[in-house]
Amino acid sequence: MSQLRLALLSLLTYLFSLASSTALTYKLVPNEKACFFTQVDQQGAKIAFYFAVQSGGSFDVDYTVTGPNGRVIMENSKERQLDAVFTAKETGEYTFCFNNEMSTFAEKMVDFEIAVENETPSALLPSKQGTSPEQTSALEESIMKVSRDLSTINRNQKYFRTRENRNFSTVKSTESRVFNFSVVESGLMVCMAGLQVFIVRFFFQGARKGYV
Repeated sequence: MSQLRLALLSLLTYLFSLASSTALTYKLVPNEKACFFTQVDQQGAKIAFYFAVQSGGSFDVDYTVTGPNGRVIMENSKERQLDAVFTAKETGEYTFCFNNEMSTFAEKMVDFEIAVENETPSALLPSKQGTSPEQTSALEESIMKVSRDLSTINRNQKYFRTRENRNFSTVKSTESRVFNFSVVESGLMVCMAGLQVFIVRFFFQGARKGYV
């Protein structure tokens, strides 16, 4: 049993060493272009790129993904959310840029994650003395299943967080509009009341002059 635990621990350590990820939240100020970089050391590695605009403007941003040779891999404008995976055909530095130059006054909060996963044949997985290939394969399948489930849960949490932030921003915007409308309405009512008093006084002053 102890050998099985050691094999499981070794397998976990090895699998986790194959993937690296970066999750950040960044505030884009108006007219700003921000770029982030990740290094890929193995050709054929999978790169997962996720981002969601949490607040600001119309919840959209321009983005560009560029490879080591300067070739544009992905780009789009006014994108609210993206969840994409592509294969690194070359080793080197990959660039991920967010562009808020289209906005003149709106700040935008962007959540994003860049994950690099190196593909390695299962035959190269570590094995401990006393463990059979069937045990290693079963452990690998179980760990992969747990990893997929965790990834699904993580994506669902990001989705619900994005929806919550956007709905909260909509509520705040609606509240601000209702307040501004109430202030304008109150001001108009005061002006109308003052105008009515002025008209009534004007009529009475005119009537008194007629009697004189």
